[in-house]
Amino acid sequence: MFKKYNPSQFQGSKTKKGYFEGWYYKLVDASEELAFAIIPGISLPKEKEKSHAFIMVFDARNHEMNYFKFDIGEFKASESEFKLKIADNFFSHHQLKLNLNKDSLQIKARLEFKNIAPWPVKLFSPGVMGWYSFVPFMECYHGVLSFNHQVKGYIEINNQKKDFNKGKGYLEKDWGSSMPSSWIWMQSNHFEEENASLFGSIAKIPWLKNYFTGFIFGFLLNGRLFKFTTYNRSHINKLKVDHERILIEVSNKNHRLKIDAERTKGVDLPAPSQGEMTSKVNESLNSKINLKLYDNKKNKLIFEGAGRNSGLEFVGDIQELIKGIKK
Repeated sequence: MFKKYNPSQFQGSKTKKGYFEGWYYKLVDASEELAFAIIPGISLPKEKEKSHAFIMVFDARNHEMNYFKFDIGEFKASESEFKLKIADNFFSHHQLKLNLNKDSLQIKARLEFKNIAPWPVKLFSPGVMGWYSFVPFMECYHGVLSFNHQVKGYIEINNQKKDFNKGKGYLEKDWGSSMPSSWIWMQSNHFEEENASLFGSIAKIPWLKNYFTGFIFGFLLNGRLFKFTTYNRSHINKLKVDHERILIEVSNKNHRLKIDAERTKGVDLPAPSQGEMTSKVNESLNSKINLKLYDNKKNKLIFEGAGRNSGLEFVGDIQELIKGIKK
C-alpha cells in the first residue's frame, strides 16, 4: 500500500510473471540540438527464461535506438525509495549514470537533475492516476515523476562527449502487464514561457469485460497544475488523428485545453505485452505541440504557445479510442 504513495520507486517484485516496469528519462541539451530518451526497466514474461532487465538509449536526432539486455540478477531496486541499479548503471530522481558496452558501441553518462517537479501525491490521489491507483486489476499504471527539471552533465558515445549542462529533463514511468492496445502520448517542456510544461495521454482502458477511453492531461504553468482527467470529471470534446496532426480538446467546468500536435518521423521502440518486450511504439522527440488554455468562466485565453522538442506517440486504432469516449 505504501508503495502507491511513492510511484517513483519499484512497485513490483522479480518473482512476478507477465509483468513489466520501466522508467523514462527525456533529455534535451541547452542548444536543443540533442534529444535523448533513456529507459531502464525490467521484463518478466510468463516464460521465466525470457526474464531480463534492460536499458534503452534512444538518440532522437539521429533516429537510433539501442537495447541493452541484462541478467535479471543484475537488477537491484531500493525497497524504500527510487534508487535503481542495473549492473554498473544507476538511476534515481536526481542522478543517472551509464556504463554500457555492446559490440563496438560504448555509452557512458554522468547526469544530475535539480528542481524536480512531480505530479502531486495526495491521500486519495497518489499521483497522476488518481483513485485508479488503488484498482488492483489495471492493465497499466503510470507515474509523472517530474514535469520539468534542470540537467547537468554529459552523455559520451564512443569517446565523444555530448554536453547537457543547462539542459532540460522530464521523467515518468509505467508498470503493469501490458501497454494499452491503443493510446496517444505527448509531452513538452520547451515553450517560450520558461515555466510551462505539458504531459498528456489518452488510452484504451480494459475494464471488467469491456473498456473505456481514459485520459490524463496536466499543464504546469508557473507552479500551478491544470488537471484534465477521467477521474476529475473532465471531458474529451474533440479527438482527431491523421498522418500529419493530432487534434485534442479537453475541458472541465473551469478550464479548457486545446492541442494541435504536429506529427514527425519517429523510431520504433520495444514495448511490453504480458511483460514481454514484443510490441512496438513509434516515438518522436522532435514534434511540435501548439497549445491554448482558456478560463471557461471568464471566456478568456490564459496561455498560448508552441512546445518544441515534443515527445509524441500514437499506437493502435483511433476509432477504438473515439468509441470508448462514449462508453
